[in-house]
Amino acid sequence: MSNNALTDLNLQNTLFADPIEQSSSTTVSVELPAEPDIDALLDTADEVTITWVRQQSGLDEVIKALATCGRVALDTEFIKRDTYYPLLALVQLNVGDHIYLLDAPQLQLDELWQALIKVDVAIWHACGEDLGIFYLLSGCPPLTNIFDTQIALSYLTGQLQMGYQQALDDQLDMHIDKEQSQSDWLRRPLSDEQEQYAIDDVRFLPALYLSLEYALKKQKLYDYVWADCQLYAHDLYKAQHVEDEAMYLTMADYRYTSQQMAVLQAVATWREALARATNQPRTFVIKKQAVREIITENPSNMRELAHKTTMHRSMLRLYGEELMKVIKEAKMLAPVEHPPCLLPPYRSKNKVLSKAVQEAVDNQAEKTGVPASVLMRKKWLGQLYEVIAFDQGLEALPQGLKGWRNEWVTQTLIPVIEAHKKELQQGMGINV
Repeated sequence: MSNNALTDLNLQNTLFADPIEQSSSTTVSVELPAEPDIDALLDTADEVTITWVRQQSGLDEVIKALATCGRVALDTEFIKRDTYYPLLALVQLNVGDHIYLLDAPQLQLDELWQALIKVDVAIWHACGEDLGIFYLLSGCPPLTNIFDTQIALSYLTGQLQMGYQQALDDQLDMHIDKEQSQSDWLRRPLSDEQEQYAIDDVRFLPALYLSLEYALKKQKLYDYVWADCQLYAHDLYKAQHVEDEAMYLTMADYRYTSQQMAVLQAVATWREALARATNQPRTFVIKKQAVREIITENPSNMRELAHKTTMHRSMLRLYGEELMKVIKEAKMLAPVEHPPCLLPPYRSKNKVLSKAVQEAVDNQAEKTGVPASVLMRKKWLGQLYEVIAFDQGLEALPQGLKGWRNEWVTQTLIPVIEAHKKELQQGMGINV
């Protein structure tokens, strides 16, 4: 293992053993790595060996390589256009001197998942869907070795969702073709264009990582990025393991009554179970717009369900009666059985609180070098407002505000909000 890899590993073991609960008071001296020679890294990337793995016996070489590589860059290709469960078609791994293309439908990948858990640094770009598939297929706990280059770039640019193509253009002056992203990855053999696309998705990731690592450590931001990557990996794990009965929360609205929330929960639970049983996307069963129409239009029979909602006619014929039964049963629930209504968001024409909060965020962004859009996400701020307005206690803070941001949040930001608590509560419709 290289000295840089050892440095990274020691840093991770010391500072990020539990990234979700990491205290911002912990400090570690981070050795600045040598500035990478991008041209040399790109030359190496062009010469890397490419190997297809189509038989189970070929996976042994991959597992051995993962055990010694220190870092691995990876990506997946899958199909999820007309199924509930994604169909994994290809796994691409770059271990530094070798790129492996794993023909996923032909392989049992249990050993691969376990090997990836043990790698020091797993480098992805925009790993949301990839990790969702990883958790679904592997049954593994949340990963703690993730480095997402998209998250890293947000710290350097303030752009939260920079694509891989733009990242390579901006950071490495390297252009790749992304036209094959929506092609049929289950076809065999892949076209030359598909194969090149798959290879390029991981060919330049190590160079991108080293470039970002140097820039982040130079600006003393690497620790923050690493912690946020592990937080993201943990959030993706939780999202993959949401119970059917809780799926309604992704469509809930604070303006819904408790009975409407009960109907929404019943419809969303029914939709989830049917989508899984028939292996089709949730939107094939019923789109979110139609679900919202059921809640707001309150159909009481099949005729109203057909005329007051945009539910697809074929699904109405197949499942309309069943859905109406679900709706009617939800309406008959006693109020004590209704799920709670959502707390109202803060809305006010008086901008004193918003300006004070933004000023505190901007000051901390300037102090730390972390862009304001990364330092405080809108979702976290909304949750923080709820904690303060309803006196919920600091244990109710979102996980993103319990890590390295916690000291600033508790010592600076919360006092700012508390000073405007009356305005906050009025803006949330709370009688004070």
